[in-house]
Parts: sequence; structure tokens; C-alpha cells
Amino acid sequence: MTTMTTTPATPPAAAPAQAAPRPGGGFTERYLLDPAVNARPYGYLNALRDHDPVYWSAMHRAWLVTGHAPLMHCLRDPAVSAERVGPLMDAVPEGAREDAERAFAILSRWMVFNDPPQHRRLRQVFQEQFAARAIGRYRTFVERATRAVLARRAVPGSTGDLLADVARPLPALVFARWLGVPQAHGPSFWYWNARVGDLVLGAAQEEREYRTSLRSLVSLDDYLAGLVRERRADPRDDLISQVLAGGRIGDTVSEEEFVGMLTQMAFAGGETTSNLIANTVLALLEHPQELAAVRQDPSRVPMAVEEGLRWDGPSKMSIRTAARDFDLDGRGVRAGDRMFLVTAAANRDPERFADPDRFSVLRGSASHLGFGFGAHFCIGAALARLIAVAVVDVLVRDYPGLALAGDRPPAWQPSLLNRALTALPVRY
Repeated sequence: MTTMTTTPATPPAAAPAQAAPRPGGGFTERYLLDPAVNARPYGYLNALRDHDPVYWSAMHRAWLVTGHAPLMHCLRDPAVSAERVGPLMDAVPEGAREDAERAFAILSRWMVFNDPPQHRRLRQVFQEQFAARAIGRYRTFVERATRAVLARRAVPGSTGDLLADVARPLPALVFARWLGVPQAHGPSFWYWNARVGDLVLGAAQEEREYRTSLRSLVSLDDYLAGLVRERRADPRDDLISQVLAGGRIGDTVSEEEFVGMLTQMAFAGGETTSNLIANTVLALLEHPQELAAVRQDPSRVPMAVEEGLRWDGPSKMSIRTAARDFDLDGRGVRAGDRMFLVTAAANRDPERFADPDRFSVLRGSASHLGFGFGAHFCIGAALARLIAVAVVDVLVRDYPGLALAGDRPPAWQPSLLNRALTALPVRY
């Protein structure tokens, strides 16, 4: 469950670059959603970072921050704001605006769209429930669910789509159980989540798509508000009941704010964890020596997941806005400038990681930015790791014949923000 961001369909007015790029010939800027760049972004991102780790892009009307050090500066500096619901609303077609007011009020309550101290106040409500110790209570359930899903959908010797068979349904199952969503409500719940994803990740472009996404967010909020009322009357062993028992709802955080944050949890958790599983498995299958090293010693599975987060994680970048003028690596960033914090490039910065383009399960470092850093470090990181490790562990131990299927390279969803496969054909 990583930090979510928005991609306005209509970017703001371009701001002039405040300094000339660093010297270096031979670099030609490319559109980040060019199909070739989207499919294999790292060669281009490396070239961009080498050319200028803080680059003003007239093409994208934003600063592209690709160096590890300047990106860390941005994640620490209060001058870099996470508040960006306004630009997302500006992208909504005029005909869909009547559906937008309540939907964007809900988004404004998401932690990821708030700066301190508001962000800190909202996040503290969940801090105890997301601690690694608390998440550990779900380990047995996650492991059992993993084996049950694999036994049903991934018969050894058969072929299938690991993304559709395992990487998507398993996090959905775990997160529904964790939130307390009854199994019978699952289809509607996950449909609304998918349509909210279209809105937040920029996939909605036409008026009809926007209307569907906006109404789905409202439906999700209404559903979770009802679930909160039920848990007040009848507490159970789930996240909502645990937070309500903490006594902060109605005190430091309103119930309306709590429900709004639950819509963020519902959306972000499944999407990020699914992509983490699929991308890590793909990396292992494309690097047989690394897969062999993990099979030889399955205690290396957590290291493989961490390396997957660094090498080809589920998030490519986050989008921020400059709240005031400030200096970044010799560049004069102006208030209102849009900033693309390209963590996918920073995670391969040779100034921070040795031999960064090599996938190595023995790297043994969790100092990547796959889950962000600082105030907006992914609050659900422990749960995402738990699920991903459980899946990879079972696949490594119980599926010795696991291999890529088909003769075409995997296809990737077109997205500035997410690194998400459209499918992962495999032989189990």
C-alpha cells in the first residue's frame, strides 16, 4: 500500500526553468508514456538522471526529479506539498462536474493528499494497527489464504495468468478480511475500488468514465460508512473495530474523516500489493540464477521482495507541488511548480546503489524508496510485505516448474505512476 498520486489530464501552465541543465550532450527528452518508455523505462530514466537529476520538462510541464539525493530532499522538505486534489478536479470534464463535489471532498480526506500537521493527525489514528507487530497477527491467515488460492487457481503443470490467478485475488481476499468486508459484498466492493483507481491513476479520460469513477467513490464511501456504524454496534476482529476501540474517532478525527481514509486504504492496498507480487515474480523468472539462489535458501525470499521493490517496484513516481519558492540542487523551484518525484530512477542511482541495474536477491538492503520515505512512508508497507513474501515463498518452495509462458514479452499498463503488468502468463 504505497503512497498514491494523481495525474491531471490537463496539466497546469508551464513554469520557466530556473537554471540551465547540467552539461552533457546526446540526451533527447521523451514522453514518459511513449509505449517503448512505458514498457522499458529504466534505460531512459538512467539517461535522464545522468543528464540532469533535477530536470525542467517543458514536455510534461514539471520538474523531473530522478537523483536519489535531490529526491530525498523533496521527501523531507515541507516546501514540497502533497496537496493535489485541486489539479485532479480541474481535469474532470465539464459534463461530469455535477458528480464531482462530494467525490473530491472524500479525496481531500485521504492522508496522502494532506500535509503536516493535518497528515500527522489523520495518520496517528491508524498507527498502532499498521505496526509490524499488529500486522503479524494476520500471518497465519495470510499463509493459509495463499495456499488455498494457489491450490485452487495454480495447478502444477498447468498454464495460466499469475496476475489474474493469484496476484490480484489474494490481496483482495486479505484486505477484505482485514477491513471486515463480508465475502458476499466482495464483488461490489472491488468493482468500486477498480473504478476509483481509474480516477486516481488517471485512466478515466472520457466524461462517461469520470462519471462512473466519481459515483463509485461515493458508493464506496457510503458502504464503508455503513460498515463503521455496524462495527460501533457490533465490534469484531477487524481494522474498523480496532480503530473505533482506540477512542480517537469523534475526538481527534471525525467519523467522516475516518470513513474517507478507509476508502484510501481499500483502494491503495490491493493495487500496490498485486503489482509488487507480479513484478517480483517476473524479476525472479527473468533471472534464473537469482531464482535458483532463493530456491536453494528460501530464507532469502524477504530479500527478494525488497530487491523487487527497488529494482522494478509497483510505483514509478509520485506527484507533488511546490508550496513556496525553494532551491533544489541549484535549481530555483517556484511556488506552484509541479514536481514528478521519480522513485523508479532514484532506486537505480549509482551514487546510492552499487551496480544498480543488476537484480540481486543478495543485495540485502531495504534502503530503497519503493514505499516512499518520511512522513508519507507507506503506512501499509508491513501488510504488503507480509502478503508478497507469503506468495513468493510458496511459489519458490512448491512450484519447481514455474516458468514464463508464451513467446511475447510481458505487457505493461500505460501509467505515469504505477508499474503494473496487464498479465503474467506462466506455466505452473
